[in-house]
Amino acid sequence: MLRLLRRHVKSCQYRSARYRRCSCPIHVYGTLGGEKVRKALDQTSWEAASDLIAAWTTSGEIGVVRIEVPTLREAVETFLTDAAARHLSEETIKKYRQILNGKLLPWFESRGVTRLKQIDVDSLRKFRASWSYSPIAAQKRLEDVRAFFRFCVDSNWLAKNPASGVKSSRAEPKAVEPFTDDDVARMLDVASRFNESGKKGNRARIRAMILLLRYTGLRISDASTLARSEVVDGKLRLRTEKNGAVVWLPLPVDLLEALDGVENPGDFYFWNGRSKKITAVYIWSATFRRVFELAQIPEHKRFTHNFRHTSATNLLAKGVSLETVATILGNSPKIVLKHYSHWIPARQQALESAIRRIWTG
Repeated sequence: MLRLLRRHVKSCQYRSARYRRCSCPIHVYGTLGGEKVRKALDQTSWEAASDLIAAWTTSGEIGVVRIEVPTLREAVETFLTDAAARHLSEETIKKYRQILNGKLLPWFESRGVTRLKQIDVDSLRKFRASWSYSPIAAQKRLEDVRAFFRFCVDSNWLAKNPASGVKSSRAEPKAVEPFTDDDVARMLDVASRFNESGKKGNRARIRAMILLLRYTGLRISDASTLARSEVVDGKLRLRTEKNGAVVWLPLPVDLLEALDGVENPGDFYFWNGRSKKITAVYIWSATFRRVFELAQIPEHKRFTHNFRHTSATNLLAKGVSLETVATILGNSPKIVLKHYSHWIPARQQALESAIRRIWTG
């Protein structure tokens, strides 16, 4: 049994070893788990010292405080709350919710697993086997699961990350096939007569959005909520990926004219500023599904992110440096090189020259 006592300093007027209201140092003595102890606690508060001794008693070991481990559901809620507090994007938090609340919790709870420490590498492998994602999507969802369990380790709820032992799916990267000039022309033609599909008054806005995505490589989430203040003197304000520095991207005349023709009250071109940003993204994504259909865009190209590919490949094919394209896209040069290396003429020319030198050696 452990007991507390107060060792009064000479200047203290009190002498009782059990006196609680002075600020003299507190010591502990006694036995716990067969181990004897007699030491200073580095505490002056009797309440704090009592809580510390109670934690030692609960753990059954001197100097060891067991952290209360939450349930699996509580841990997920804490992780999502922390993600929001870190101001992660709504899209990122949404993906965490989809895999954790939508997949992980139902799968484990249906098998009676409610505690974090019940989850191991083998159970996570079985969980992954239940997915119907494509190989590339499965890789990304596994990264989300690893991020959650990494958070649990950092919170001292787990000793190690069980998801780190789950191997990623093998996925062959798909070759980027950007929109052709003819694809873009058909989409602009659809925009010019979009009233035929029942979307009255949207023609100027859709045309401006197509040109904006085509020339700037913005993500649909950023384009949907583009503020008028971001376009100044014919240039679009961008932030670099590495240090957040501001750079200005000159815009072509036809895009500037299209933006000027957008009649949208408020501070934004394509968003009312009142709804959630994610709502604006959903609306524009649905609009583009209809545009792609009417313009007869091939099925494998029918995603708005392909505008980003189109912008990057066109710039690289025209000799714009890898670093400059990375700055425009807000990516690192390493990421741009990974996805678009075959669109860099200088690299292909260097490869051909090297091989020819070998042949003529």
